[in-house]
Amino acid sequence: MNNINENKKKVVLAYSGGLDTTVIIHWLKQNYDYEVIAVCVDVGQGKELDGLEERALSSGASKLYIENVVEDFVDEYVIETVKSGAIYEGKYLLGTSMARPIISKKLVEIALKEGAEAICHGATGKGNDQVRFELSIKALAPQLKIIAPWRIWDISSREDALDYCAKYNLEVPMKKDNSYSRDRNLWHISHEGLDLELPENEPNYDSLLQMSVTPEKAPDEPTYIEMEFNKGTPVKLNDVSMSCTSILTKLNKIGGKNGIGVIDIVENRIVGMKSRGVYETPGGTILYYAHRELEYLCLDKQTLSYKDTVSVKFAELVYSGEWFTPLREALSAFVNSTQETVTGKVKLKLYKGNITPAGAESPYSLYNESIASFTTGELYNHKDAEGFINLFGLPLKVRAMMLNNNKTN
Repeated sequence: MNNINENKKKVVLAYSGGLDTTVIIHWLKQNYDYEVIAVCVDVGQGKELDGLEERALSSGASKLYIENVVEDFVDEYVIETVKSGAIYEGKYLLGTSMARPIISKKLVEIALKEGAEAICHGATGKGNDQVRFELSIKALAPQLKIIAPWRIWDISSREDALDYCAKYNLEVPMKKDNSYSRDRNLWHISHEGLDLELPENEPNYDSLLQMSVTPEKAPDEPTYIEMEFNKGTPVKLNDVSMSCTSILTKLNKIGGKNGIGVIDIVENRIVGMKSRGVYETPGGTILYYAHRELEYLCLDKQTLSYKDTVSVKFAELVYSGEWFTPLREALSAFVNSTQETVTGKVKLKLYKGNITPAGAESPYSLYNESIASFTTGELYNHKDAEGFINLFGLPLKVRAMMLNNNKTN
């Protein structure tokens, strides 16, 4: 640990070890009379955490916390979102968005423990994360100051940041020709910047992808899997009981191998602009798909329909950093009530980027063969349909009669 002045005020930095936060430690030391405490919240970044402590201390931090919250992230944030069915703008499975609340919560906990005056983050002034971090911090500890260097300093691009590192001999694990802005956790990895900033460019997937392969490189034979859920929560994969974290980890490998879950999206950011990125969510895509297939079997028409409406709003709240809000909590309460009967097994076929249903079963299934079969059963009388159609179509018939009457007049 570096020598520190015990009388100095403290700032907690959300630290990743990447380009921005490496620069920020040095910048904070130069521009503020703070002791910088780096905090890396582990939500499944994997090898990105290797060598992090040495890098943080050599950059000027007094200490580094590495807080493993992977299990809580999956159980309390990922699964809650999966059960809601939330997908932002029909494509984005909210990988970065879901992680920001728990990261913010841990930053606040350590700031209070250390007696820090402020929390600093490396989100840019054009991005979504500044909103997500700051809304969460305000909701949890409104007394803490927030420092956002990208809204203050003269650095205006990743190239400027790399030049800053070169000027002060700060080591960073990237170069100018490979400085995609990436965010990784157990759920996904995102890629933004460089050639992706031009929507007309096709992504160079062979060099870009890190969790997945392209469909062309996926196996020529399909992969079958079976998942079991209990009240909307996955509990088994291929008949083996395991934690949600273990299930997601295995699904990432299976899905990535089969080219599942790669999307290219132009999305509407919170701050008003459109941005383009490529996201890899192999295991999450399978999990969403399996959960939805079971809901088709177990939820009645009205509940399924209204839940779709809730899903859109839930996605907007998560995307916009409004996790710690009364509305999100209320929507989660509704969602969880719908999941009481979402229990059963789902089989899926994975093949070259595609997911195909291969059967589902549940003790709470609302599918009744006696009713649905083309063979007449005791529970359904074909003659009943005539009266139903007459009543259901009555408004149409009355309107047509009115139109015809006006034509003749």
